[in-house]
Amino acid sequence: MMKSSVFGAAQTFNRLRSTLNTGAVHAGARQPFKFLLCGDPALIAAFRSVLLTGTGSDTIPLDAAAALETMTLGGSPVDLTDARAVLFFGSPGDRAGAPVERLAQLKLPVFAVLVDAAVAATSGPAQAPTAGTVEDYIVPSMDFESLRTRLLPHLIDVCKGVEIAVGRRLPMLRTTVAAKLTRDAALNALKVSGASALIDNVPVVGAFLGAFVSAGDMMAITGIQMMLMLQIRATFGKDPDVAQMWELLPIVGGGFGWRALARELSGFIPVGGILIKSAIAYAGTVVVGEGATFYELHGRHMAKVDAAKVYDEARASAQSFARDMLARIRGNGSS
Repeated sequence: MMKSSVFGAAQTFNRLRSTLNTGAVHAGARQPFKFLLCGDPALIAAFRSVLLTGTGSDTIPLDAAAALETMTLGGSPVDLTDARAVLFFGSPGDRAGAPVERLAQLKLPVFAVLVDAAVAATSGPAQAPTAGTVEDYIVPSMDFESLRTRLLPHLIDVCKGVEIAVGRRLPMLRTTVAAKLTRDAALNALKVSGASALIDNVPVVGAFLGAFVSAGDMMAITGIQMMLMLQIRATFGKDPDVAQMWELLPIVGGGFGWRALARELSGFIPVGGILIKSAIAYAGTVVVGEGATFYELHGRHMAKVDAAKVYDEARASAQSFARDMLARIRGNGSS
């Protein structure tokens, strides 16, 4: 089964390789960006140290430090060119006394990072601040483990369009960037699969177009997954080379079996099939993204048991998401 799936992936890869936009990935990796830092100098230095230390054999690019620019509160005018966010560092007491709210006038998302050794765990908002708003993040200490649970994912969320460049220059953020790219690709796959499943289940239309749509969504979702692998490769400091993707075919190959199962189930369970098909497209793409990330980190493929665990968790999450969406649609229809 795995050999046939990989063979199918190889055939589709050959059909899709000319359509993969490596130029866009290259351009994304070179996008300029910077974060503006202000507040307690010692905490700023500690934050810079966390992001500029790197992991393992990572080499910090020469221009990485320039992406973390220190500014002064109430000082001279700030050059906002390429700025993506403002981060204020201090204690909860500093937050009350500093003119943090004035930073919102810069029309950028403002992260107030407050260090409180008395707290046991990181806390913060459910979503990243929007442009011109301030959100507080309380952390027990200025270390990677304290920052990675909420602050860093939200920081990447406000870097739409430059995520790859952020990961390429700041190696400590690479896994966070890869997770964001994977989530975005999985949601796109869910939308493609869900749309085709709806057509499959429309009387007459589905009978004539279902097979063509199913073939089309397989190609579209595989294209999404292959672009995701190129993006993750670029995030980890490598050239997004299509020729190097052959070593990752087993990751994509597994997705063919999952999509085949989705099509079979959607034929037997009209509405439930839409949920299942969408969930499996989402979960399969998550496995591709996490598998590619694992490969870049460790130089080997994820073990089957680990991939199955990731897939099951992603499928459950996608099914829950799809059911919520269906409930909303039904609710709107009955109002």
